[in-house]
Amino acid sequence: MEENPNVSSFNIDHTKLKCGLFVSRKDIMDTGLVITTFDLRMKRPYREEPMSTGSVHALEHLLADYLRGDQLWGNKILYVGPMGCRTGFYVMVSGDLTPKDILPLIERAFDYISDFTGEIPGANPKQCGNCIDMDLEAARIDATMYFNIIIDPKKENLVYPVKRERKKK
Repeated sequence: MEENPNVSSFNIDHTKLKCGLFVSRKDIMDTGLVITTFDLRMKRPYREEPMSTGSVHALEHLLADYLRGDQLWGNKILYVGPMGCRTGFYVMVSGDLTPKDILPLIERAFDYISDFTGEIPGANPKQCGNCIDMDLEAARIDATMYFNIIIDPKKENLVYPVKRERKKK
């Protein structure tokens, strides 16, 4: 596997990746502020079907609304967005953080989403560019499966798989 310094997630062997909560990268701004990007990996690449677009879209609205509304963390959440591969989400947070730092927040968010009923926040034509492509039931199922993994995570659910060095001949 060839190193790609521009996209850190390209340096992870996705065939070995488990579901979990991982630090994807840390960026230090000119001001010294650290931005931690978390990988919320909800589906195992190449072993599980990716989430449907309707589930991803509903999860994006619910997760962003929940995280940004949290009294302790809301002002530190900079970005919540889906991965193009539909296997999870990226969450950018202000601070030099570890998965264990935000695990309680992520647990609460996915517990909330797994039981969510009612109108999805921002799911209307004035607030969303494609509000008809949302599937709340699928989002609840995907959220429940992820919650069941992160509620009692193992090391493999919190640390990216170690990249093996190629042997020199």
